[in-house]
Amino acid sequence: MKFHSTPLKFFLFFLILFTAGCQNKSNNNLIAYSGFTMGTTYHIKIINDNNQITARENFQNRIDSLLKLVNNEMSTYIDSSEISKFNKYEKNKWFSISDDFYNVLKVALMICEGTKGAYDITVGPLVNLWGFGPSKKINKIPAQTKIDSLKKMVGYKKLEIRSNPKSIKKSIDGLYLDLSSIAKGFGVDKVSEFLSDNNIKNFMVEIGGEVRTAGHNQDGGVWEIGISSPDGSNGIAKIIPLSGMAMATSGSYNNYFEVNGKKYSHTIDPRTGWPVKHNLVSVSVLSNSCTLADGLATAIDVLGPVEGYNFALKEEIPILIFINENGKFVEKATPSFKKIINIK
Repeated sequence: MKFHSTPLKFFLFFLILFTAGCQNKSNNNLIAYSGFTMGTTYHIKIINDNNQITARENFQNRIDSLLKLVNNEMSTYIDSSEISKFNKYEKNKWFSISDDFYNVLKVALMICEGTKGAYDITVGPLVNLWGFGPSKKINKIPAQTKIDSLKKMVGYKKLEIRSNPKSIKKSIDGLYLDLSSIAKGFGVDKVSEFLSDNNIKNFMVEIGGEVRTAGHNQDGGVWEIGISSPDGSNGIAKIIPLSGMAMATSGSYNNYFEVNGKKYSHTIDPRTGWPVKHNLVSVSVLSNSCTLADGLATAIDVLGPVEGYNFALKEEIPILIFINENGKFVEKATPSFKKIINIK
């Protein structure tokens, strides 16, 4: 199974966004928007070369409306959202879903299948149990009996999807979908497609660290995206030239709790029911689709530095990972990643 980008119409490990000289130069053609969505922030930069945007405020309102729609479809934090309604829905009955929901589910289920369940969009009950879901953080280790009990409710194969009419159903009560690992990437794609549909050829869209670019920056050069240092500082580990592609990053050090000096990551392995225990600190994935990159970044984060890297090699996925080897951070990229950004 090759994870090629899907032509969708449509944890955060933070990236720092660069455009060459943007802090020291003014450019009348640069329009920047920022705001809040999906429990995080978004930043959009548009090069308005042909003055396509004339009503700046109205344009941002349209973007905000798109992102609000995605939230209302896929946020487990909104009780009336499409996903929340399904999570409360009874088993063995078809539940109608929107086109967006269907498209995201198809990509997510492809990754579930390709990773043999290491990535699983029904892991929500375990995420919530460990205190990383919509409920308040608990900062304590759950009982193993409770973990084992909830593991029985997890499994993407307990979900059935059909295309005509677009709908899904669960085979057990309590099956709980969580698309937080892929929804931000979809939001990036949704806004990017909106910009392209409005004949905007040069832009950068970022939501919570997931990013997609097109064309050139305000100085006519390639967009440059910086990956934060894996040591948790404000430094930059790597600057990636990115044009016409998307990049998503997943990592473990920014979202965790600590008990007796041991850190427990927000990334839950659905196969064990426990937070991941490996030394992979972060993974960045390149793709034409931010939706796909977002899901794959989480999947490889679960798989870890050996299994995840080998999976990316086999599937020809462009990734860059950082591994903590006795306090030293070592980077490792797949050949396809090196080829795209032209490094040796």
